[in-house]
Amino acid sequence: MTAPEGNEIPTVRYLIDKSSSKFTVRAFAGGMLSALGHSPTFGIRKFEGEIEFAPQEAGTSSLRLAVEADSLEVMDDISSKDRREIEGTMNKDVLESAKYPAISFETISATVNKLGEARYQVSLTGKITLHGVTRQLVIPAQVTEMGDMLRAGGEFPLMQTNFGIKLVNAAGGTLKVKDELKFTFDIVARKPD
Repeated sequence: MTAPEGNEIPTVRYLIDKSSSKFTVRAFAGGMLSALGHSPTFGIRKFEGEIEFAPQEAGTSSLRLAVEADSLEVMDDISSKDRREIEGTMNKDVLESAKYPAISFETISATVNKLGEARYQVSLTGKITLHGVTRQLVIPAQVTEMGDMLRAGGEFPLMQTNFGIKLVNAAGGTLKVKDELKFTFDIVARKPD
């Protein structure tokens, strides 16, 4: 916690607890055969970060998040062969995780609106670096303070081509992955001991 000076509101620091958090990304099938296609959901397994939160002083609230690009795993109930093929294509051809191993987000500014007792609507504007490209992104979230714990949930879209990611296709181009991805998160963060 940052010590208050004069009338400043203390900022509380929380570390993300990845074992209690859920962070996913969903791709959507398109093209002529999209009705037969699979729209996979990937679980992001290796990530870490911290949240600084001061609800009365929005400008001091922030999020820093780092993700290992090769840690995305297919969550859907599919065969082992299909799972290996999808994950291999994603790591080699889509994310190029050997060349771009890290994905990061860091807050530039924040707005916080109180919804009720210890509940807030937060909007984080920050810089995301993905596939070697950095862009500005706004992430909306519902945040709840619970003693020594903070919970943040929400979702946001991301266009792959904005980050130089090529869209994959199969079946001779009749089955394609759409440009827009949907990220969903339920993050639990705790005050450090």
